[in-house]
Amino acid sequence: MTESEYDAVVVGARPAGAATALLLARAGLRVLVVDRSARGADTLSTHALMRTGVLQLSRWQVLDRVVDAGTPPVRSATFHLGPEPITIPIEPTDGIDALYAPRRTVLDPILANAAAAAGAELRYGVAVIGLCRDRTGRVTGIVGRDAAGNAFTARARITVGADGMGSRVAQWVDASIERAGAAASGVVYGYWTGLPLDGYHWYFRPGAAAGAIPTNHGQTCVFVSTTRQGLRDAVRDDLATGFGRMLGAAAPELVDLIGASAPVGPLHRFSGRAGHLRRAAGPGWALVGDAGYFKDPISAHGLTDALRDAELLARAIIAASAGDEAALLAGYQAIRDRLSMPLFGVTNAIASYSWDTPTISSLLRQLSAAMAGELGEVRGFDDMPASAMCLAAS
Repeated sequence: MTESEYDAVVVGARPAGAATALLLARAGLRVLVVDRSARGADTLSTHALMRTGVLQLSRWQVLDRVVDAGTPPVRSATFHLGPEPITIPIEPTDGIDALYAPRRTVLDPILANAAAAAGAELRYGVAVIGLCRDRTGRVTGIVGRDAAGNAFTARARITVGADGMGSRVAQWVDASIERAGAAASGVVYGYWTGLPLDGYHWYFRPGAAAGAIPTNHGQTCVFVSTTRQGLRDAVRDDLATGFGRMLGAAAPELVDLIGASAPVGPLHRFSGRAGHLRRAAGPGWALVGDAGYFKDPISAHGLTDALRDAELLARAIIAASAGDEAALLAGYQAIRDRLSMPLFGVTNAIASYSWDTPTISSLLRQLSAAMAGELGEVRGFDDMPASAMCLAAS
């Protein structure tokens, strides 16, 4: 068995893990990133980036690569809550005049390549089969098996679990769930070309929701969601028939539009999973992205929060190389939780699908306020040293 040493090992090369590795490597840390999937593989996703996520990609100097990949700019968001749609323009600010919703086959490699260019080592097709620990129980790295079946050990000062909502790292460190959601959406989505829509479109009818999200290659991602039981009932016989039935209930305006457009590829189904906030860190380990904080996809805010938390965690790890690791990681969790709780709560309420039109209008205003508060905090990240930011929050 081969063995190597790093400052940090990141399990998962999706946006949360790749962004964490990017920032650590740019700070001069020796970083290994492992992922069980193939480089550039697609995955379930809401695609949409909100302003905070776009701001961070711009600040990290990778937004231009998203734009150069042909990701269309989103300059408005239209809400369909009643007979008259409400369109809200995306006002230019922070040097950003648009939002973006890249395919994961575009965004994930861009972030991974940026991490590699910064000096991180990336290995794909790796199965992590366990964690290393010292005599005190502190996590000291991973045990993995590469695509050829060769076992290896990678030691590190910190091991980061960025391996998704079913995180094995979280299971192995017994990271407790400190807040659990009570509701969950069942979602079906697919891609169409030629839809005559501009910007993001969000549809809400009692008991169902839908959206149209412009993405790469001239395609629009169209999704429809309802309760988990509602999804099971709708698709019991056939996914395509169920999708059409659900879309007719949530966004009848879209039914004829997609009927006149060309579908691209199969439909995708997400059966739903209640959200969670797990303990974010412990001796020698930390969680980021869905591994530590997963909320229902109905808010389309998961990618944005993954990038936010990647920066929070990277700053804490960098500062911990010369400071109090336990306090800094506790500060990371404190900030993550403070920023997440308003989003988590309102998303859980929307995912209940128990609202009427006046109630969903109020919930969407709450969601917008929570996103604005998060943006204000992230704007200030560069103005405060990581050690002061994390310690002040702990």
